[in-house]
Amino acid sequence: MDLTKCLFLAAGVADISPLFALLTLVLVLAVLVSLVLVKFKQSLLVGYLLSGVLIGNFGLLWMTGLDKGNPVITNFAEIGVVLLMFTLGIEFSLSEFKHLWRTALIGGGLQMGITATIVGVLARAFGFPIADSIVLGVAVGLSSTAVAMMSFESLGQHNNPGARASLGIALFQDVLVILFFLVMPALYGQGEGSAAGQIGSALLKGSLFLIGAWLLGRYGLTPLLHAVAATRSRELFTLTVIGLCAGVAFAGGALNLSLALGAFAAGLVVSESIYSHRILSDILPFKDLFLAIFFISVGLMIDLSVLASQWPQIVVGSILILLVKGLIVFSVLKWIKIPGRPALLAAGSLASTGEFSLVLIGKAGGYRPLDASVEQMLLLCTAVTMAVVPSLMRAANPFGKWLERKGIFAVRKLTPSALKPSKMIKEIRDHAIICGYGPVGRSLNEALKRCGVDTLVMEQNSETVRTLKREGQPVLFADATHAEALDLAGIGRARLVAFTFPAVNLTCIAVPLVRQRNSGICIFGRAKFHDEVLRLRELGVQVIHDERESAVAMVRAAISSYERADINPEEVVGDAMDIP
Repeated sequence: MDLTKCLFLAAGVADISPLFALLTLVLVLAVLVSLVLVKFKQSLLVGYLLSGVLIGNFGLLWMTGLDKGNPVITNFAEIGVVLLMFTLGIEFSLSEFKHLWRTALIGGGLQMGITATIVGVLARAFGFPIADSIVLGVAVGLSSTAVAMMSFESLGQHNNPGARASLGIALFQDVLVILFFLVMPALYGQGEGSAAGQIGSALLKGSLFLIGAWLLGRYGLTPLLHAVAATRSRELFTLTVIGLCAGVAFAGGALNLSLALGAFAAGLVVSESIYSHRILSDILPFKDLFLAIFFISVGLMIDLSVLASQWPQIVVGSILILLVKGLIVFSVLKWIKIPGRPALLAAGSLASTGEFSLVLIGKAGGYRPLDASVEQMLLLCTAVTMAVVPSLMRAANPFGKWLERKGIFAVRKLTPSALKPSKMIKEIRDHAIICGYGPVGRSLNEALKRCGVDTLVMEQNSETVRTLKREGQPVLFADATHAEALDLAGIGRARLVAFTFPAVNLTCIAVPLVRQRNSGICIFGRAKFHDEVLRLRELGVQVIHDERESAVAMVRAAISSYERADINPEEVVGDAMDIP
């Protein structure tokens, strides 16, 4: 190893920025490992964890000039958490919560309460201090929202009642962990006064901060976003979004709350605005990158020597977490009248510990580090249980059918009122996506609606979007050339997509992205000139040729104005039009 290292250093690696070297190593290895895991239908997040394990345990980190405890790695992980919390705030919809309140408050409250109590009591019995026991209970009670939601999407089950139940419990967990961040200093006795007083003060300060962020967003930032959107500059809009996230997160940290709470508040600021989907499509690539770095940084902390020496305990611990959490989630959902198969699917999706379990343990370590062996156990059990979740979810439906055949589950098709799907954009199916809302897009939208076809408009004029939103028309303030925007529009579930603007270059960029997500979708586009028609037809687009249609209309109108009985206008049109 020393000889190899010397060769690398002699080749000039020592002169390369450690930051660039780290990014290169992380991205290349993450891609290679994730490609293998995709073959086995595993979550990419597990691939990121494994990449970190490989980098940290097989001598690869020295190539970057960094070590495991280097602040550069820690800072990247923190950025990943901030962007994760920002997107969580954007995706947290009060209107969605209104439809899921029963599952979230009752189901999530019971799940977290029972799990945290069981784990906390066991930890206390094994001699852990009260504060550590509470942290361990909450950490084990949290599940991986990212793995669960990604698995529902990949299985095509995002509208399943089990997915709705899982989302409700996940919402409760996410809000709870934000509140728990606020009370942790008091829990570890880091402030002055009684613990109850410190907790009350922290909750009050956090509430005032959220209210202040909301007021700032309503009366300050929203007009700013209107002005930026009016410039139609993609770069400026993205810069504004990143600045918004960083600024509010910094304010939260400066007030001794937390960067995570600040980022969550920044997301809430824009969650109900017309720009939320556009912001999501812009921020998702950044979030995915830094989230990958976060999971890799967690993988760096995993010591394979602990796995080799304690693998029986890790296997038993992982099985216990999966069984106990899965049984608690299933029992709670059955108690609130969720049918058997959806409850089983939700139980499988939430049976693991998750990313916020790791964040919570890391945060607690800043006050009083846990024993190294305990921390390693939690890290390894989290990695194992997250890896198993997709397989559990795939097995839930056939296992549920088998239980129904055995008479253990009643065959029911009841959807509880708490889980009735809200009329949300993400639940539209077999719809038409109309890109652009000029005269052509407006006419097409009205015609399809009169025929009973559900439509969704993608438009970048903020005034038009606000008008359509007031009228109840499903609409996204989004760019149709962004893959994330197309996903948000439900392109995989749509029947057709129409590019009603004549900007052929943009259409040519968007069409391959559409085909990747829905190979059988009907695609319509506009073109002005003959060579543009050929370009679109090569992509399989049904083309409306502006010049041809104008010429046909003009020839027909001109011939009919002569009122010649011996001339058939349609035949003349056919003979005259030699444009392909």
